[in-house]
Amino acid sequence: MADTYQNSISGRNPGSELAKHILARLFRNFEGSFLIRLWDGSVINAGRGRPEFSLTFRSSKAFQDMVMSHHPLRVVESYFQGLIDVDGDLYSVLKLRHYLASLHLSLTEKAIFAAKALMIKPDKTESQGSRKWAKNLKQKLGLEAGKELNRDAISFHYDVSNDFYALWLDQQMVYSCAYYEEASQSLEQAQCNKLDHICRKLRLKPGEWLLDIGCGWGALICWAAEHYGVNAHGITLSRKQYDHAQRTINRRGLGQKVTVELMDYRDLKGEAEYDKLASVGMFEHVGLKNLPAYFAVANRVLKPGGLFLNHGITSDEGGWKKSITTEFINRYVFPDGQLETISTVQQIMEDAKFEIHDVEGLRHHYALTLREWVRRLEQHHEEAISHVSEPTYRIWRFYMAACAQQFEEGHTGLYQILASKRMPFSDPVPLTRRDLYTGHVNGKGE
Repeated sequence: MADTYQNSISGRNPGSELAKHILARLFRNFEGSFLIRLWDGSVINAGRGRPEFSLTFRSSKAFQDMVMSHHPLRVVESYFQGLIDVDGDLYSVLKLRHYLASLHLSLTEKAIFAAKALMIKPDKTESQGSRKWAKNLKQKLGLEAGKELNRDAISFHYDVSNDFYALWLDQQMVYSCAYYEEASQSLEQAQCNKLDHICRKLRLKPGEWLLDIGCGWGALICWAAEHYGVNAHGITLSRKQYDHAQRTINRRGLGQKVTVELMDYRDLKGEAEYDKLASVGMFEHVGLKNLPAYFAVANRVLKPGGLFLNHGITSDEGGWKKSITTEFINRYVFPDGQLETISTVQQIMEDAKFEIHDVEGLRHHYALTLREWVRRLEQHHEEAISHVSEPTYRIWRFYMAACAQQFEEGHTGLYQILASKRMPFSDPVPLTRRDLYTGHVNGKGE
């Protein structure tokens, strides 16, 4: 045990000594290396080699919760609330979940750990330090004394300011997977690549009508109008995104060609209204039971011979079964979010009378995108918490880093599916994909 754990502080605190015994068992087979800082100032080295990160327990109560809780998300919540701090490489921290998931503790060991955890009592120094930390935490998080982190503090996805997003998104405010021609490209260039890639796949032509279902801040509809000469209409449920898109349209002088509307896709009227349809990063919010209706609406408003591109995240397991990952996403990120396998999505599209022409997997691109978003967010930490609370910042940092790993490990995918109405003698795409890579399809030759 001495080879794995070294206490850098002389003297013995009964509470921290009990904690060290628990940690020694938990991480005795850990192959990496990290530091654990306890509430009394003790620093413990877990593993061997140069530490990749450190975990700091601000109080013995946070440590007790980690040991006693039967729900892994309690540890994550402690991080969001500032009761546990993470310094260093967050991606290495996230890999701990694999090690902890592989642990097999006997019932006797679990009982012993629980008994030891209950014996840990804060000493006078910790009590004074905890009060000071709690005061700082209150100011930092904007919480009242003793008030729990409520749902308002974590239901943030559509309520955070545009200024917060602007800190880590590209200049066009594209909040979906970029398209990298090479990993070293800038996020700005990769997002331009993505917008243009979608327009090329849709074979947009001047004068056509394009509908963007879930248009976000309006980047695609503006790009399509400026570079391909189409008339573009976007719909969104976010007031802040709608307002931003309107300002962008007016600033670029696109009011005659581009419109945006606050609307649910289920309220779209008419039949065969649009030459081309796009939906980018939206159908994840539809819900599995609503996917048939979603694709039926898309089929209804698309003209015969038109094209529909659906760009969205998928899962490697069907049915959105309850797990730590799905519970985390629904609790803290997307309350309505549900993912399905790519095979099931295609089947539902075919049942909705779509013919699928092209399927492209982009999960590596999304991993690169997310890592860049995390890097930018961390770089702007101080500015970020002037727009949102510290817990919101931590949720975004943790969520996007965890998603990057999910894509890298292959548990989550990202696909662009190009389809048209299934019709006899229909020929909506060229015989090959060569046109996607030989210049703009609008005839400008740029």
